[in-house]
Amino acid sequence: MYWVAGIFAAVIAAFANRYGYHRDELYFMAAGRRLDWGYADQPPLTPLLARAMTAIDPDSLVLLRLPALAAATLVVLCAGWMAGAFGGGRGARALAAATVAGAALTLGAGHMLNTAVFDLAAWSVICLLTVRLLRGTAADHAVAGRAASADRDPLADGRASETHDEVTTDGPRVALSGADSRWWLAIGAVAGLGMQNKMLLILPVVVLVACVLVVGPRTIFATGYLPAAVGLAVLIWLPSLLWQARNGWPQWELSRAIAGGSSGTSDTPIMFVLSQFGLMGPLLAPLWIFGWWRLWRDRRYRAFAVSYAVLFALFLVTGGKAYYLGGMYPILLAAAAVPVARWLGGHRVRWAAAGSVVAVNACAGAILFLPVLPVSALPDSPVLAINYDAGETVGWSEFVRNVGEVRARLGPDIAILTDNYGEAGAIERFGAPYDLPTPHSGHNAYWWWGPPDDSAAEVLTIGIDREQLDRYCAEVESAGRIDNGLGIENDEQGVSMNICRGPRVPWSELWPRIRHLG
Repeated sequence: MYWVAGIFAAVIAAFANRYGYHRDELYFMAAGRRLDWGYADQPPLTPLLARAMTAIDPDSLVLLRLPALAAATLVVLCAGWMAGAFGGGRGARALAAATVAGAALTLGAGHMLNTAVFDLAAWSVICLLTVRLLRGTAADHAVAGRAASADRDPLADGRASETHDEVTTDGPRVALSGADSRWWLAIGAVAGLGMQNKMLLILPVVVLVACVLVVGPRTIFATGYLPAAVGLAVLIWLPSLLWQARNGWPQWELSRAIAGGSSGTSDTPIMFVLSQFGLMGPLLAPLWIFGWWRLWRDRRYRAFAVSYAVLFALFLVTGGKAYYLGGMYPILLAAAAVPVARWLGGHRVRWAAAGSVVAVNACAGAILFLPVLPVSALPDSPVLAINYDAGETVGWSEFVRNVGEVRARLGPDIAILTDNYGEAGAIERFGAPYDLPTPHSGHNAYWWWGPPDDSAAEVLTIGIDREQLDRYCAEVESAGRIDNGLGIENDEQGVSMNICRGPRVPWSELWPRIRHLG
């Protein structure tokens, strides 16, 4: 298991400096320069990490992405640890870790600094801790005897184990003394920290708790550590929650915008369903489906299977993104790895066949979700059609060069207004050689950071459509279009640049109308 995690980390690190910044990374860096307890679209953890990494070296893309690499590696380790908690030996732990390490979601999220990878890590740790709570609370006497020997490697003697490589148990249940209720405190701490990264984490946590209450075992709630854990989580989360309350709950408005399709990675209902088979890679779909069935058969762990179903339905109905459900897959794969490893036993041919499937899935995921191909090969490859984020990591320096060349013809006093945070973040990152000023944008947190000065009679706008500008400005003049020079179609390729002259009212009065979340 540990060697799998080591190889995974080495591969991610090897490709960390290819292509360039993702638009979200540019935004996190900008937010990190303006640290606060919250932002319109996120809590402060990821911008804080971006601030910490750029404080060490502001120009190192590898260093910026190091926290994401660590979080993704933790997800891989958690998968192996969960397989061990289910009773798996070395083979099961390695298989679970390998399937998660080669998954498209883990590779893609671990490659870039983003909130999704830390959300995935937090949920994986919570699942692991919950499994440890559930493992010692409910089982029949026969299972209790097997659980006591759960550390024995079922592959050590070259035979399949019939004693502990098994998730499923049925029959009467009695409480065991093996559960350590202090795990609740760790769950509370991880949940609180996770919600300082992404408030979405509260939904799977609440759903899992509700499912345990409904299907059991409820004995894990009979402890004073539970309210202490809830209090700890709320205490850690509270500063960000108060920021949202003071600013009118913009994240709630943002979630509705995303559900309406405002994000580049928003999904239609049918795409949400189909994408579930791609998050881990289509070759692994039978494995995690089998893992769900194994969890469903075991009364101790049935709450995880029910949670998956409930979250699937919730995200589908509310317009959630496909990867929102991604945190459930490591535990499904871990549950499947235990009986699969038992079946593989000491048969080298079976292990070779299983390893080939995992390897092919990992290679396909790496080609599509890591910057493996040269940039010149992207326009003719299927990568951009499958992996939207790949196109968002190329062309930013060329984008800023286009803006710099236009502004150089206009004079040193003209302000810059962009349509989205990626464009503004790129100008902040790459604009110094062109003497570009700090840009403005009405998008998400940039709106909170203020409008152009009311004295600005001319403003260079990027990506804002002409019809909208005509409502703001007395005169609008075209200044050209963005061309990344790479033939790559991304969100900025071909967008218009315009000069807005004579704002109809001061920018401070226009600013509320320019605000948009998404």
